[in-house]
Amino acid sequence: MAGNTHFPVRYQFVDADGVRVFYREAGTPGNPVLLLLHGFPSSSHQYRELIPLLADRFHIIAPDLPGFGFTEVPAERNYVYRFDALAATMVAFVDALDLQRFAMYVFDYGAPTGLRLALHYPERISGLISQNGNAYLEGLGDAWAPVRAYWDAPSAENRQAVNDAILHLEGTKWQYLHGVSDPARVAPEGYQLDALLMERPGNKAIQLDLFLDYANNLKRYPEFQAFFRAWQPPALIIWGKHDPFFIPPGAEAWKRDNPNAVVELLDTGHFALETHAGYIAQRIRVVIGEALG
Repeated sequence: MAGNTHFPVRYQFVDADGVRVFYREAGTPGNPVLLLLHGFPSSSHQYRELIPLLADRFHIIAPDLPGFGFTEVPAERNYVYRFDALAATMVAFVDALDLQRFAMYVFDYGAPTGLRLALHYPERISGLISQNGNAYLEGLGDAWAPVRAYWDAPSAENRQAVNDAILHLEGTKWQYLHGVSDPARVAPEGYQLDALLMERPGNKAIQLDLFLDYANNLKRYPEFQAFFRAWQPPALIIWGKHDPFFIPPGAEAWKRDNPNAVVELLDTGHFALETHAGYIAQRIRVVIGEALG
């Protein structure tokens, strides 16, 4: 069954952790909650096509992480841009909205953020969808090379090299289009908006801080994997198989710790929703929707 257009999206803010968090909301309260956590360099905007396809079945909440999209972080908050901090803000966010039980869709940066949230509230997680959201060392592809050099030697030179390689319109556009068989299916407003927002004063420094801190996510992988083994939530691991950042072995690895996880590889790239939103929505209905009853 396809979604419909009878559930308008609401665009709202809530104060959480000293941050004015922007979020999209659709669907009927009382339905199973689906929390959508975006990745770099995007925002909840990346879910613009998925939300109406699922709003008849789920109560959907899609926030913008601090440093991304339209979430506002006051200067006096002195926010430290680390993944621990992003997760702490998301803990405060779900508390502010009183989300007591929810499935999560995690992508890219949304994975280490959302999985920290799962460690904090494991009993609240009713299901997991990971779309190119990594939790295993073998999932890291060659595109991480300049960032790995920055981890190994966080010099000004290596910081600038990451900036020059990634933090511009062409770098963002490449992330959207690489591995896509028909680039005409990818709407330009996605990468254009991401690149435009990244040009705001101070934002590139935020992104470079997060790139450096990403090394700490690898140290947390054993904890994330222990959560999968202990709780084994219904899980759909659905992956653009041509993603140069998070490669297919990272998708297959989920089954080691949750044998019931459904793993699917799609003929697309990193931003799989740009080309496969309808199919992903259908699979969420079957794998997660049916598990939730």
